Amino acid sequence: MRYASLASGSRGNCHAINDGERILLIDAGIISLLEIWRRLESIGWSYHDVRGVAITHAHSDHIRAVRVILYKTNWTILATESTLHAIEEATGWEVPKERWVPLMEGHGCNWGGWLITPWPVPHDAESGTNAFRIEAGGVRVAVITDLGMATESAFKCAKDVELLVLEANYDEEMLRNGRYPPKLKRRILSRSGHLSNDDCAKALAKMISPALRHVVLAHLSDENNYPELAMRAAAKALRFGDSRARLHVASQNEVLEIQI
Repeated sequence: MRYASLASGSRGNCHAINDGERILLIDAGIISLLEIWRRLESIGWSYHDVRGVAITHAHSDHIRAVRVILYKTNWTILATESTLHAIEEATGWEVPKERWVPLMEGHGCNWGGWLITPWPVPHDAESGTNAFRIEAGGVRVAVITDLGMATESAFKCAKDVELLVLEANYDEEMLRNGRYPPKLKRRILSRSGHLSNDDCAKALAKMISPALRHVVLAHLSDENNYPELAMRAAAKALRFGDSRARLHVASQNEVLEIQI
């Protein structure tokens, strides 16, 4: 199994998992279908192997390319019912029922031998927000971003995974002293906002297991974070947890590929 971050940050998010025969995208917030194709091809993955897109929530930086995906591909859309309706409202396109795989929070869905489980996390999307746990080929992956605090469902999502993608959105001092308006600062800092570097490290400390091989820090803010700060906080948590997991940072513009 291979994982790739095609884009991660405030301007667009798209993760991918590849078993050598098919690719599942998690979110499609990249600006265009062509850019998804280009980034897959840059690491030798075939655009034609994409079979579906699992959507965490309907904020624009996670669904920006969905409209063109509906128009120009036959990819399956995996989402909860509330997220599906939010996607349709945001894009103006109705998702054909034969292309929709309905998901239920906390319940695994068998997608051609892959077990895909959405776990609810606290974020301010009206349709709700889900982290995803994917189990395929004996490998377990969790993608947990866009949450204001780590809840029990987030810990269940991350239990005994080999690869963990976890949000480290902002450095609190940078955010509080930065140029964002007060209302936006309050939103990000809230329990339905985003995880800070320190929050990420505290959550990571509870998610460490002997199975964990890779940790990807994701959804870093361009304005209120530096990769070095996020890495420092997470590395400390891994050291205290006596974990040998490798630490990576996903970025907005560079593709990150990991063999799990």
